[in-house]
Amino acid sequence: MTGEHEHDPAGIRREPPRRFRPRFHWELLHCGVAGHALEGLDARQLRPQDRIFACEIGDVRWHRCLRCDSWLAVDPPPPPAREHPPDRDEIELPLRGKPLRDKIVLRLIAINRALHFVVLALLGSIILIFSANREQLRSTFYKVTADLTGGAISGEGHAQHGLLHELDRLFTTSSTNLHLLGAIFLAYALVEGIEAVGLWLTRRWAEYLTFVVTASLLPFEIYELTNKLSPFKIVAFAINVAVVVYLLFAKRLFGIRGGAAADEALFERDVGWQALERATPAAGP
Repeated sequence: MTGEHEHDPAGIRREPPRRFRPRFHWELLHCGVAGHALEGLDARQLRPQDRIFACEIGDVRWHRCLRCDSWLAVDPPPPPAREHPPDRDEIELPLRGKPLRDKIVLRLIAINRALHFVVLALLGSIILIFSANREQLRSTFYKVTADLTGGAISGEGHAQHGLLHELDRLFTTSSTNLHLLGAIFLAYALVEGIEAVGLWLTRRWAEYLTFVVTASLLPFEIYELTNKLSPFKIVAFAINVAVVVYLLFAKRLFGIRGGAAADEALFERDVGWQALERATPAAGP
C-alpha cells in the first residue's frame, strides 16, 4: 500500500495529481473575439513598476493581457508615442472573472429581448395598420380567397378551419379589440426594449424588471404547453426558465445569497489592481 506521497529512487517527492475540474474561462472567450487588453505598446522604455503588465527579457518585450493574463511577445514600436507606459490610475482595467461572465450573459439576454422588441413592435404595428385599412382590404381578401378555393365568395364565414378561417376572423373582429390587441403588443414591445437597453448597460434595475416580467409570463407559457406542444414553445419556455434562475441566484436578486453586497464583494475580488497582483506569480531568481 502506498501512502499519500510517493518518492522515486532519485529521492524526489511526488504528490498524486489532483482531480481535474474543467473551468470555462470567459476572459479567453472575450479576448478571442475582441482581442487582448495590452498596455504600454507605444512606450519607449519600461519602468520597474510596469512589470505587472510589461517587461523586457533580453531583447524581447513581453506584454501581459490585463483580462486573460496571457503574456505576448511584442516588438517595440518603431516610433514611440510616449516615454513610459501610463500609470495605474490612468489605466481602465477590463472586467475579469464573475463580473465579465455576468456582463456577457446579461448582453446575451439583452439580445434576446431586443429580438422580442422587434417582433412585437412589428406585430403591433401591423395589427393597427390592418385595423385602420380593414375595409379597403376586405374585398381584396375575399377575391384572393375565391381564387385560392376555386369558387365564388360573396360573404363571410366561408372557411370553417385553417388559415383562411383565421384570416376571416380578422375581418369579423371589432376594431376596438384589434386596437386593444395592437396596443398590448406595442406596450409589451416597449417593456422588452427597456429591458434590452438596461441589460446591455448592466443596470441592476433592469435585472429586477426582466425577472418580474419573465417570471409573470411563465404560468401562461405552462398553460400553452399543456394545451399544445411545439418545439418553439418548449425552447422559449426553457430559455425563460434559465433567465429567471440565473437572475435570481447568480445575480442574487431580492437578497438571495447575500444580495447586492455579495455581488459587489465579488466584483472587488475579481477586478482591480489587487486582483491582478494576486494573479501574478512570484518573480524568479
